[in-house]
Amino acid sequence: MIIAIGSDHAGFAYKEKIKQTLIRGGYEVLDKGTFGETSVDYPDFAHPVASAVESGAANWGILICGSGNGVAITANKHAGIRAALCWKEELARLARAHNDANVLCIPARFVSLELAKKMVKAFLSEPFEGGRHLNRVQKITC
Repeated sequence: MIIAIGSDHAGFAYKEKIKQTLIRGGYEVLDKGTFGETSVDYPDFAHPVASAVESGAANWGILICGSGNGVAITANKHAGIRAALCWKEELARLARAHNDANVLCIPARFVSLELAKKMVKAFLSEPFEGGRHLNRVQKITC
């Protein structure tokens, strides 16, 4: 399973820790940056992650910025991307189960690293329920 991951400067430290956890868990990780804590523009990293998922180069995406909003808004501009901003483990689980989300967006300034890792685990392990949710998901694309 291939995970594309990216962040801005506010999410860099979390990205690095989550990336190592994913690698230890047997995932292949495509790190789309940033590669330091110098101030950067979040779209420069959200677009490559979303593109990797959109093209099939990655199965899932993880984006991290200060609030999670900027990367979520950016990723959702891509066709076929369903990026979910989550701040609780249950939201990450529901984003997959009900919305078939394929990109998890984490607000680094509002959740602990421990919680962020739990959200990643929940997101990557929860299957899409389909059923009544499938019709709804199919109506998302414009």
